[in-house]
Amino acid sequence: MGPPAMKITAIETFVLSNRRALVKVSTDEGVSGWGEHTLENWARTVTAAVERMSEHLIGADPLAITRLWQNLARGGYYRGGPVLSSAVAGLDQALWDIKGRWLDVPVHELLGGPTRDHARAYAHANRDGRTGDPELAKRHLAAGLDLLKVAPRGPVGFIETPARVDEIVEQLGELRQAVGGHVDLCIDLHGRFSVPMARRILPRLEPLGLAFAEEPLRPEHSDLIGDLVRCSPVPIATGERLYQRTEFRRILEAGVAVVQPDVSHAGGITEVFRIATQAEVYDAQVAPHCPLGPLALAASLQIAFAVPNFYAQELSFDPHLGPSDDTRLMRDPSVLTPVEGRVRRLTGPGLGVEIDEDAVRAAVDTGPLGPGSPIWTHGDGSFAEW
Repeated sequence: MGPPAMKITAIETFVLSNRRALVKVSTDEGVSGWGEHTLENWARTVTAAVERMSEHLIGADPLAITRLWQNLARGGYYRGGPVLSSAVAGLDQALWDIKGRWLDVPVHELLGGPTRDHARAYAHANRDGRTGDPELAKRHLAAGLDLLKVAPRGPVGFIETPARVDEIVEQLGELRQAVGGHVDLCIDLHGRFSVPMARRILPRLEPLGLAFAEEPLRPEHSDLIGDLVRCSPVPIATGERLYQRTEFRRILEAGVAVVQPDVSHAGGITEVFRIATQAEVYDAQVAPHCPLGPLALAASLQIAFAVPNFYAQELSFDPHLGPSDDTRLMRDPSVLTPVEGRVRRLTGPGLGVEIDEDAVRAAVDTGPLGPGSPIWTHGDGSFAEW
């Protein structure tokens, strides 16, 4: 076998915050690819893993994505988990970006071609101190979105009072009344609920016609989620803190309706595409988790356009609400901006977005990073899930 026609020559990382970290992979043919390897709260830890994994890539053919993915994901003997899987994810995204640019096609064309012309988007309608903000919800509706997600306020006790449950249900009911019956709502329980608390609240939500209840249990309790599926009138979604097909198999066999792998955490486009096709066998749909930046959103959308069982795409930022630190990283934010609640099929090569490298370099943070999420406690000072 002769030398590769194209070789990887350099890999650079850029930490912008504890929730934003990018990687650029360059080649000797002048084609470069970008990826987002962020793991919220652990940006520099994952960046160190990316730099270590780069030793497997320098001098390699960037087009041999599956071979390189195997080396990255399995080559260090220890594998899996959020840190290593996120490092693989960012590099994998960059390799797909290179291949698409080299062949002048978007990534979804390399995954079999488009299954749809646009992808349904959803945004968050939260407000501190309550479950959902009717006014913010109306702003999203005015922009054309018809799927919104909210989360309960504050920590949730192992067994909560009836008044606390009533509060969540009543405030969610107020949101339903504000948006009407032609809008889908979902609630993100964010791993804050115990099994008995989830069993208590899910039946109370049935009259609200929710699209799904997300992450009712912590990921370490995934083996128990079948109990909730069987008792819940609300479809169950989960998966943002699962990182490989073997972990998703357990929840799919338990009967969840929607899986939510994160393309920047669960091994990148390569693994998330496999997870989505695996979910199709169980009549489950995929709604990629994405509270991150434009590269992660673009990579998620490439999956959305390629697989038949896509449900909806979480917006990592709200470009329809105006400029932000994320939109300033792109040369043309409009390609990710929903029109009537849908993101049009990306047609640009690779991930389909153009990064402003000067803006990225200017945004690098070399000082101490603030926390990517808060630490909560219960009233007695013990740890509480955020």
